[in-house]
Amino acid sequence: MDELLAVVGYKVRSSDMAEVAEKLERLEEAMGNVEEGISELSNEAVHYNPADISNWLESMLWNIEKDSACSDYDLKAIPGKAIYAPENPNPNPNPKRLKPSTESQSTRAVVVVDSQQNGIRLVHTLMACAEALEINNLPVAEALVKQIGFLAVSQVGAMRKVATYFAEALARRIYRVFPLHHALSDSLQIHFYETCPYLKFAHFTANQAILEAFHGKTRVHVVDFGINQGMQWPALMQALALRPGGPPAFRLTGIGPPAADNSDHLQEVGWKLAQFADTIHVHFEYRGFVATSLADLDASMLQLREDESVAVNSVFEFHRLLARPAAVDKVLSVVRHIRPEILTVVEQEANHNGPGFLDRFTESLHYYSTLFDSLEGSPVNPQDKAMSEVYLGKQICNVVACEGTERVERHETLNQWRNRFASAGFSPVHLGSNAFKQASTLLALFAGGDGYRVDENNGCLMLGWHTRPLIATSAWQLAANSGWDGVFEMDYWNTVNDNAAVLLHKCVWKLGV
Repeated sequence: MDELLAVVGYKVRSSDMAEVAEKLERLEEAMGNVEEGISELSNEAVHYNPADISNWLESMLWNIEKDSACSDYDLKAIPGKAIYAPENPNPNPNPKRLKPSTESQSTRAVVVVDSQQNGIRLVHTLMACAEALEINNLPVAEALVKQIGFLAVSQVGAMRKVATYFAEALARRIYRVFPLHHALSDSLQIHFYETCPYLKFAHFTANQAILEAFHGKTRVHVVDFGINQGMQWPALMQALALRPGGPPAFRLTGIGPPAADNSDHLQEVGWKLAQFADTIHVHFEYRGFVATSLADLDASMLQLREDESVAVNSVFEFHRLLARPAAVDKVLSVVRHIRPEILTVVEQEANHNGPGFLDRFTESLHYYSTLFDSLEGSPVNPQDKAMSEVYLGKQICNVVACEGTERVERHETLNQWRNRFASAGFSPVHLGSNAFKQASTLLALFAGGDGYRVDENNGCLMLGWHTRPLIATSAWQLAANSGWDGVFEMDYWNTVNDNAAVLLHKCVWKLGV
């Protein structure tokens, strides 16, 4: 106990430890049973300096007892002697009652604990819990994770939500209760798509690069490493349909994991896309592949045709391969055999794949705090927002609670991916100023987009919140075929601009496919 209190900044004499421990136990029991009014309690609580935690605990208990005594709740249903004394046919006419220390009892200065102070203490406690787990000090970590919930009560907005999800993740790591695959993962992603521009940006920038790579081609084939609900492809098909000279024949290979309910999910996606293609008169062919891992794929499975131009697309998929390093090499080898016109990659701009748990925890705390902060300004349906937070909470649990092959959210930075792709024989394709301008327009049209920012980074595009980049889009081609020089005829750029406007329109007004 003394170690725990020292970690979060309290100084307690050894002679006071028994009394402090008893009061902490009573306070935990009291706070666990008084749900209503707890926010008010946290805002009005009085906090002595770190050397006088005993008197502060006494004051907190007195406030809880006072509020409970005048509430309309059935107090007899609330257990615990600190809250409600058992019935006694001969009650003591002078019952003892805890009360806050008077000035005569303590001359120490009293400071009102505000939300900012509690926020600082909350972050320190989160970090202290992670540090305890780093050195495998489970008793201290277990005690600290309980305090995180108490401290989070006084916070509002993004800070409270982030702390709650990280507390859950830390608890899962402590008790080794690991999260299972969520049956509604695809549904959660749709809510995330509607709430904020990150997936819209990912789809638009990748589609823009594919559209340019397919210029003048009559038969095109996209291999999507993560088809999900197929939300990315109606916009590209619409842009191809409006191409001068008519659309090319469009073939799509969609790859995805087995459905949690054993349904034929991939074929359902293909059927909806085929219906849409028919309405815009695009010759469409679709094939779905169920794969537990992208490393299970082989180029021969894709039935490549010599007269087709191929693009490979990966949105938030490559990082999942890093749990098995050989898997990345295997997939990049398959891509080399496909020999695509372009490989488009969108990944989180974060380093959550380091060997040290504490560094990973610190980086993820900063990253997801920024993401949650960006969600707070989105004037969207409350259900979409809540489900988006669950979507991100699942990622937090995986980053913090899991290890080994179960930890699949192994995000890396753009520079790390650059080195990886270059080593595998790929050269970068510059996304160009046109894509930058169109992506900026997309954000300008997105409601509540004032805090979002698009940056160009050596030919790649990054979307962030204020000064923090959060996702990055890059494009690649086989090094032996690199011929990108940035010189194009004016009529080509006019065509690209017209088609990009269509892509932009479809990103803003999502089709219900």
